[in-house]
Amino acid sequence: MEKLRRTRSRSMQTTSQFGGRLPKQIQRALPIYAVLILLILIISNVQNLKPSTISHAKRSTQKILKGPTTREFPRKIWQTWKVDPLGFAERDLLSARTWTQLNPGHRYEVLTDNNDMYYVETHFGPGELDRPDIVDMYRSLKVQIIKADLLRYLIMYVEGGVYTDIDVEALKAVSSWIPDRYTVGDVDMVVSVEIDQPEFKNHPILGKKSQSFCQWTFMCKPRLPVMLALVDNILEWLNDVAAEQNVPISEIKLDFDEVISGTGPSAFTDAILKEMSVKTGSTVDWTTFHAMRESKLVGGFLVLTVEAFAAGQGHSDSGNHNARGALVKHHYHASEWPLLHPRFSHPIYGEVERCNWEPECVRIWDENMAAFDALSPEEKEKQIAVKKALDEHDALHAQMGAQSFDPNAFMNSPQTNLNPLPQAVLSHPQPGFYPDGSPVRNLDGSILRNLDGSLPVNPNAPPPPPDPAPQLEIKDLPVPNSDPKFPDQPQIPPKPEEELKVTKEEEKDIPKEVQKDTKGEILLGTL
Repeated sequence: MEKLRRTRSRSMQTTSQFGGRLPKQIQRALPIYAVLILLILIISNVQNLKPSTISHAKRSTQKILKGPTTREFPRKIWQTWKVDPLGFAERDLLSARTWTQLNPGHRYEVLTDNNDMYYVETHFGPGELDRPDIVDMYRSLKVQIIKADLLRYLIMYVEGGVYTDIDVEALKAVSSWIPDRYTVGDVDMVVSVEIDQPEFKNHPILGKKSQSFCQWTFMCKPRLPVMLALVDNILEWLNDVAAEQNVPISEIKLDFDEVISGTGPSAFTDAILKEMSVKTGSTVDWTTFHAMRESKLVGGFLVLTVEAFAAGQGHSDSGNHNARGALVKHHYHASEWPLLHPRFSHPIYGEVERCNWEPECVRIWDENMAAFDALSPEEKEKQIAVKKALDEHDALHAQMGAQSFDPNAFMNSPQTNLNPLPQAVLSHPQPGFYPDGSPVRNLDGSILRNLDGSLPVNPNAPPPPPDPAPQLEIKDLPVPNSDPKFPDQPQIPPKPEEELKVTKEEEKDIPKEVQKDTKGEILLGTL
């Protein structure tokens, strides 16, 4: 207590001494200065606590790009489709059940055309990743296959787990995807080879598709830099396409190859190879994964053999779905988007993809293309016209061959009129006129020409004469035996008359009363 009094006494003495040294004007201004300094400090601290939107976006991206946020793969299976599972068609439902049945410890979720936009806005809007460019791009897109590709990458970046298309069937549990020789903590992403045909890498059409990883099924951990880099690549590509076509994002038009290279397997593969190169510090290209006999781990990416996710393709040495390494089965019944984004199809030789990567077939297609390109424009048009006519001819014959006439079905059909036909129809009209008396219009002969080039029958021409009766060949056939003693033996027919002439020697033994014909020959019937 005594110390406290002494301290207060010293403070008062110091203050009085200090106050005595300063002018009274300064003493009066000191409180104002103190308040100003305090306000400056408060404002400075508030600005430091509230960064700008741009800096926040950069810091968020840099923080996320450090790598996966977990050493384990999230136990969740993702699918995207037009409707939710309660509205699945039977074929989709059967495939979806294989995933939940083989992986009972995994959650299962489907994003649909009704809730996908909300998901993107929630995770990439303000307060989360704060990427308005991604939100705006996804909202503007009208090309469904591009949205489907982009959405799977966004989902897997945010949450990770397993993504698989709606028409993919699970053959084995997800827990078997990583071989025992690998440590789960060392694996960030699991993919499989889809197409391994590098001999076509320089082909003008097949080149970009000749070596790729499968993206209809894959597994990854959340917040992988490769997934966000892939999304950024897609956004840049879409903006370039819109600028090149001079249309907004909502009106861009894409063909098959543009989809594959822009958001599909080619884009997916390019992003992975680049990230592998960054992780390993050396260039990684497709030669590392060509003709693989077992899986490889490169820079945190576990690459499985082609039969794992893409068996039964008929190319790339993909094997079949009964193989030990086959993990999923792609049924392709949801792959209808090429109808809206067609492949390149030559008007005469069609699509080179029909060769299914068979080298000899591709070689012939290329040679035909080169020969066609060497023709003059007039000859090209002629060749195309001939091919079109042949196709129409074959289509008509196929249609006619597929139709069969069933009289019972015809008589029982509702279109059949069983009432008696009018008398005018039953009567024979005058040649050149219909039954109602209207004249038959004369058509040009080329219009009436048949498919084989011949002219049809003229209805006004007289009927052709009947064909002559065919000459029947009479053969010696056995006739029934009239002898009751030998019922089982046929009777030998008599020989022709000219072969039954009576010789001179036989004539001596014939009685004289036997009749002779006008030529003096004996009649056998009188014997």
